[in-house]
Amino acid sequence: MKTTFHKADSRGFANHGWLKSHHTFSFAGYYDPERINFGMLRVLNDDWVAPGRGFGEHPHDNMEIVSIPLQGTLAHSDSEGNAHPIKTNDVQIMSAGTGLTHSEFNHSKEEPVSFLQIWVFPKERNIKPRYDQKTFDPASRLNNWQTVVSPEKDSKEALWINQDAWFSLSTLEAGKELPYQLHGQQQGVYLFVLSGTVEVANQRLGQRDAIGISETDAITVKATENSELLLIEVPMHSR
Repeated sequence: MKTTFHKADSRGFANHGWLKSHHTFSFAGYYDPERINFGMLRVLNDDWVAPGRGFGEHPHDNMEIVSIPLQGTLAHSDSEGNAHPIKTNDVQIMSAGTGLTHSEFNHSKEEPVSFLQIWVFPKERNIKPRYDQKTFDPASRLNNWQTVVSPEKDSKEALWINQDAWFSLSTLEAGKELPYQLHGQQQGVYLFVLSGTVEVANQRLGQRDAIGISETDAITVKATENSELLLIEVPMHSR
């Protein structure tokens, strides 16, 4: 088993007033040659956006972009004609493919919004751009892995991603253990603690700490207090 531990306070940080962003991996003005990516996981930004502010129209191509609101509501629009609010318990995915432009703003003029912005390298390049979002029942992730993104196109539960990647959420009660089986030796998992404290791979993780684990078939997470978790499984190398 190979592990890489990232403490919450070791992340890059940018404070633009209206935007406060913690960067797990090198992004924009933050660069660390030791923290470019974890396998096919390229970006994990933990963003806070002031009321009424946001990201104006800008381009993307050949990247799988997942947004997970943690508090508040985002307003999304793109050049493919999609315009939707994205709220807590929603997950949004955008396959940028051959290219598109989009914008994301805080939907509220009064309350801030916080969300995770995650980029994954695609499995196939230059596909037709694609957008999807879904609301997930938080009760279904209690002491369980709730899969919200998967590479299975026919899945009725999860959003499809153009990569051999799985995103899972869990609300794990204190004292509970939760195993996770990887989808092959070529895969790795990146566990990000949204809140609480857990133990995994002989490492204790607190709020916003993270650990990348590879070269293993399975892991087990134990909560030492009530915790909320995001687990991202990705290939460690492109194919």
